[in-house]
Amino acid sequence: MPFIRACNHCGQKNRIPVKHLASTGHHGKCKSPMPPIAEPLAVDDTLFDEIVQNVRVPVLVDFWAEWCGPCRAAAPEVLRTAKDMAGRAVVMKVDTEKYPQLAGRFDVRGIPNFVWWSSGVTAGGLGRP
Repeated sequence: MPFIRACNHCGQKNRIPVKHLASTGHHGKCKSPMPPIAEPLAVDDTLFDEIVQNVRVPVLVDFWAEWCGPCRAAAPEVLRTAKDMAGRAVVMKVDTEKYPQLAGRFDVRGIPNFVWWSSGVTAGGLGRP
């Protein structure tokens, strides 16, 4: 399943295989450079699984909800982490209100909750138990 991303130069959409989200590429039409993803990706359960299973770099997941004050307070740091780690990691955000079954799969009982994957294997969780 490819990820759809707009080109920064011409604005047209380009399909990016998830395994290349952390790679620098070129837009298929205008040939402008497309840098690695440098922002948190809001994901559903399908895209979540696709990225965790196929991306070639570690993945940080932020389980959050709109109503959560600590989640909103952490959001600028999550964005900064995505920018700082562009090309070396992918940062995802899972809205626990929209996708409670996804949060349940990982026994998320409090938010914000951060989980780190490397090579498709969970490396640990941070946040409230």
